Amino acid sequence: MAELDRIRWRCRRGLLELDLMLARFLERGYAGLAPVERDVFKGLLERSDNELWDLLSGKVDPRPGPETRLVRLLRER
Repeated sequence: MAELDRIRWRCRRGLLELDLMLARFLERGYAGLAPVERDVFKGLLERSDNELWDLLSGKVDPRPGPETRLVRLLRER
């Protein structure tokens, strides 16, 4: 399975809102990420649905560093 297909599969979540947000970002923004940002994105996908939704919806602030920029990009798209 290709790397992008694995990531697409990991973007499928139990919350519809996350499914939509992550799939849209994967289509529109993932290709433009630097390799370190792609690693951060993969790390975000390791989080539970509720934790990830709290982060992407703005209930929780991201960790300082590369995660901050990536979360901002996800929120914008």
